Amino acid sequence: MSEFEFDTEDQQPASKGPKPPMAYRFRGFLPVVIDVETGGFNCATDALLEIAATIIEMDEEGMIYPAETHFFRVEPFVGANVEAAALEFTGIKLDHPLRMAVTEEHALLEIFKHVRKAVKSAGCNRAVLVGHNAFFDLGFLNAAVERIQIKRNPFHPFSCFDTATLGGLAFGQTVLAKACAAADIEFDGREAHSARYDTEKTADLFCSIVNRWREMGGWPLE
Repeated sequence: MSEFEFDTEDQQPASKGPKPPMAYRFRGFLPVVIDVETGGFNCATDALLEIAATIIEMDEEGMIYPAETHFFRVEPFVGANVEAAALEFTGIKLDHPLRMAVTEEHALLEIFKHVRKAVKSAGCNRAVLVGHNAFFDLGFLNAAVERIQIKRNPFHPFSCFDTATLGGLAFGQTVLAKACAAADIEFDGREAHSARYDTEKTADLFCSIVNRWREMGGWPLE
């Protein structure tokens, strides 16, 4: 087996009594929606500028919903590349006096603290990243983890759930705004490209798709 070929089911000791229903829904993974805003497309060289995480919870009927969101504006790491076109696209102003950015280490450690707590509360083994074009967000998350040498990363290193794919399946739409419109989720284009806003809308879309599948009998709660 390679270093990435592993099963996470035995990473935590078995809990006493019945587990919460979320523990059985995604093979022991807890979905956590992540969105990043960046200084470009290259996760190895380009800055992480914003990151937000929305934790997903489940009720006793097996329906999922977005819980709390954690959001940080992030200082570019030393030597990071920031493309002018990226700043124009996102509207981020690095020198804005109210930006109140923190280091990558602070942002990730705070988010990971809340994610680990949620994983434990849900009876799960690990978090799995949910994103719109999730490979992009996972790439920047993993690159930041490697840069600051975080040893306890609660996220699976390569598995993720992609709402662009799920939106294409459920609604025939892969663009976040259009998929939300098809799902009757309000979407304000003026607020888009903020990590907080995009994360929360992605969470709404993910929950809508999963819950519709549940209502159609696609995942019977045992």
